[in-house]
Amino acid sequence: MYLEILFITLVVLLILFIYLYKKTKEKLNNLEFNYKSMYVKHGKNWENFVPFMSNYPGDKENSVFIGNPIDFISFDDDFIKFIEVKTGKSQLSEKQRKIKELVENKKVKWYEIRFEK
Repeated sequence: MYLEILFITLVVLLILFIYLYKKTKEKLNNLEFNYKSMYVKHGKNWENFVPFMSNYPGDKENSVFIGNPIDFISFDDDFIKFIEVKTGKSQLSEKQRKIKELVENKKVKWYEIRFEK
């Protein structure tokens, strides 16, 4: 009789433990998502102010915000500059690294498309 009660108690405790573990894991995943989301939003907000900062590398009057995959293109007198804004410990995405590599290797082309009436 005592063994049956002990067994049932252990099964109930095990089920309760599994339930609490899953709920805790779910909450931790939500916290991690919210944490990462907060940093993305922080970075997106900074993008609005960057052209007005003293260390902005381009001509703010001739800069165009693109947002994705590169934040800005600045059309200066002597250069066309691709400008990516990062905050904190954020890193370039794989796509951004590839674009950087193409620009640095001068793999850039000009196309003109003309439509006649």
